[in-house]
Amino acid sequence: MNDKEKFITLLEKFIALAAIRLSDDVMARLEQMRKAEDSPLQKALYDSYFENLKMAAELKRPCCQDTGMLQFYIKTGASFPHLEKTGEVITEAVRRATVSVPLRPNAINYFNDVNTGDNTGERTPWIHWEIVPGYHEMEITLYLSGAGCSLPGQAKVFKPSDGLEAIIPFVFDIVSISGINACPPLLVGIGLGHNIENAAILSKKACLRSLGTEHPHPKGAALEHRIMEGLNNLGMGAQGLRGNNCVMGVHIESSARHTATIACAVNVSCYVLRRGIIRLKSDLSYELPAYKGVQL
Repeated sequence: MNDKEKFITLLEKFIALAAIRLSDDVMARLEQMRKAEDSPLQKALYDSYFENLKMAAELKRPCCQDTGMLQFYIKTGASFPHLEKTGEVITEAVRRATVSVPLRPNAINYFNDVNTGDNTGERTPWIHWEIVPGYHEMEITLYLSGAGCSLPGQAKVFKPSDGLEAIIPFVFDIVSISGINACPPLLVGIGLGHNIENAAILSKKACLRSLGTEHPHPKGAALEHRIMEGLNNLGMGAQGLRGNNCVMGVHIESSARHTATIACAVNVSCYVLRRGIIRLKSDLSYELPAYKGVQL
């Protein structure tokens, strides 16, 4: 097997893993949240969640029927030897995984309105590149973005006179009105930037952070905790029904802003936060930091 075929096969298996099994941090957080609920209805919902995840692992089938759109966030160095063929490899791995996992075909090109049948299409799978100077390996984060967690997404640009406090009711309105579409408990990703474009990208990257991590600035971390506490006091639990906690976490990613703008975007993930990470060395040996003891 040549390197290209080895790379494709490896990513096909990685896609299957992310579609079937939640990462260790998500499973641990869901266990914590199940224990925090005291109503019989909430306990029954969490029992159903965990039974679904158990059956997905046993049957080797995706843990949600909407396997979503596949988004790849790549950090790599310019010297990584397989860099030039990575895009082609990812696209072929997605085609194969659509059949082998299987993944539901979800990709529809806008203007001919036809499902491509293999989860590839115009700029799909989505690949976001980040070139890291001096880095000789490749880290790929895969996010399977279903419709339920995509529907609540919004972005807005505020005036500086509105203040940073303006983002709080904006986030609360999104979660309280539209969050039920995403099968709570949710992970809320907030991007703060200088325009809608970079705020939106940052809000998705916020969803990719490991649970339990914080914004590096103390004020950013404090705002994360403040919003999370407030959202969990809404009285919304699993599936949007009455409960003690509606969010697994609130993550903020930020950039510098323009003097005249406060741009905020919000993305959420449902309880099946299908986010996997694979780190590749030049010989295509790999690590799976989000899945302890797992081999592809």
